[in-house]
Amino acid sequence: MLYARPRPLRAAAFTLILLGSILTTTAAPVAAVPAALADTNISQGRTATASSTENGGTPASAAVDGNTGTRWASAFADPQWLQVDLAAAATISRVVLTWEGAYARAFTVQTSANGSSWTTVHTTTAGTGGVQTLTVSGSGRYVRVYGTQRATQWGYSLWEFQVFGSYTGTPPPTTPPPSGPIVRVSEFLADCPFSHRLPDDPIVFPNLPGASHMHSFFGSRVTDAYTELADLQVGASNCNPSVDTSSYWVPTFYVDNVPVEPTITTFYYLGEGVRDDIVAQTQPLPLGLRIVAGNAKATGPNESIARWSCLHHNEAGASKDFLTCPAGSMIESYLDFPQCWNGRDLDSADHKSHMAYPVNAACPSTHPVAVPKLRQVLRYPANGNPARFRLASGAGYTMHGDFFNAWPEAEMLRRVQNCIRPVIKCGANGYP
Repeated sequence: MLYARPRPLRAAAFTLILLGSILTTTAAPVAAVPAALADTNISQGRTATASSTENGGTPASAAVDGNTGTRWASAFADPQWLQVDLAAAATISRVVLTWEGAYARAFTVQTSANGSSWTTVHTTTAGTGGVQTLTVSGSGRYVRVYGTQRATQWGYSLWEFQVFGSYTGTPPPTTPPPSGPIVRVSEFLADCPFSHRLPDDPIVFPNLPGASHMHSFFGSRVTDAYTELADLQVGASNCNPSVDTSSYWVPTFYVDNVPVEPTITTFYYLGEGVRDDIVAQTQPLPLGLRIVAGNAKATGPNESIARWSCLHHNEAGASKDFLTCPAGSMIESYLDFPQCWNGRDLDSADHKSHMAYPVNAACPSTHPVAVPKLRQVLRYPANGNPARFRLASGAGYTMHGDFFNAWPEAEMLRRVQNCIRPVIKCGANGYP
């Protein structure tokens, strides 16, 4: 059964009745129109994200597109959430939930100033489905509905998630205007220098210090075998931008058995690799997501996705193993992480199954959620005979990378909205 929003004709009829009452009651003072009637839908067209999606045809964005023929649907599990970024602080007066047949029996509506700390403005354990109009009192930039109990065996599904209220200042445009020249590349980045070395891996060997080969860590200064998301969120980072407190790590690179760290360390977030229509629906990397790329156990180049080349010397070619770079050059490593997420899990038993690479420029049905592709580019001050080189994991084709996402949700959302979806090349600050 499809639940539609109230027909516009009914709202117009109410307005005419109210106007008639005012015009015929000339002897009494005219009462002020309730503030709620003056509030507008401030969520339509804004950036929406969700804890999961059922498939690629039910993205979070469908719940704020003003179209009751499209919907967001979650995975078939509790809990789940859908949130919208209003792009600026606002006073919230009403929330209208237009449920599909898969609705929430128990849920809360919450607001937040930063996308991380939430305040509950409505809660119920007796949800009815259909069109639920909730009068609330709150403020914030972010609003989410958080479902804790499904009413059906399916997930949660909303045709529309409407937030009504008013902005405390000038209403922001749906898409902020660029502040610099536009280059049509779907990209933002973080520059995160070398931080420290440890034989630890909090993804593959959590809580087991010394269990791994030697790793070189970038970004977060606190990463070790015991690291959890909360540690990254409050720990120091050397990234530019400083809001990126994520941790990135790779096997340590050695020259003549002496560790050598890269002097240029750039982590690009890209929309490339999928069709343009999929780029336009890219979702932010979920907070706490862990991704491992590459094959640390590769026994030959054919088992590797690593790429090695020489800075400013394209004539040297590219290889999955170390290669000879001319004097004055630097050997560089490129590694692309998978960009299709299953929409449910922040990690998996093998640390890879929850992510996948695109197939024919689209995310597979098993991993329907497109997220920015992380491209790790490391440039080492080394050249010459590659026989002098090794990784802590072995040959060059064993190059791999680990990523533990701790970007603040609001900052990741902004970059996806301003850079990835509209295909705009942005710098470390998230602007052109």
